[in-house]
Amino acid sequence: MAKIKIDHRKCTGCRLCEMACSLQHVENTFQPSRSRIRVFVHENLYFPVIAGPYTEAACNLQHVTMVDGQEFDACIFCRASCPVKPIFKEPDTGIPLKCDFCGEPPDPQCVSVCMNEALVLVEEEENKPQEKAG
Repeated sequence: MAKIKIDHRKCTGCRLCEMACSLQHVENTFQPSRSRIRVFVHENLYFPVIAGPYTEAACNLQHVTMVDGQEFDACIFCRASCPVKPIFKEPDTGIPLKCDFCGEPPDPQCVSVCMNEALVLVEEEENKPQEKAG
């Protein structure tokens, strides 16, 4: 199963990932409001957040999370994958935007343009049930 690993410490805030996603999904037109990835900025820190069903984030009702010793609104990180309160919506229709890895097989354009490897496509093995010794 493919996932996109995000390392916010490597993100420089260039927003090329937003541009690449937008160009991929909106007939070669740059429209950041239709990108499935957004880079949030707090002081000098950048946080790429991808709207994707593969993240399996569940609401834990905690409204504050600590990242590198700073407090942030936890909803900004998990709402991207929340089916109840999607964070990114198509501006004209209100339909939630979700990452589709830019097709099958996965070829996420956001990863391909990230020069600092803040975004990396990784393959993870699905959790397989262990067989009982008989």
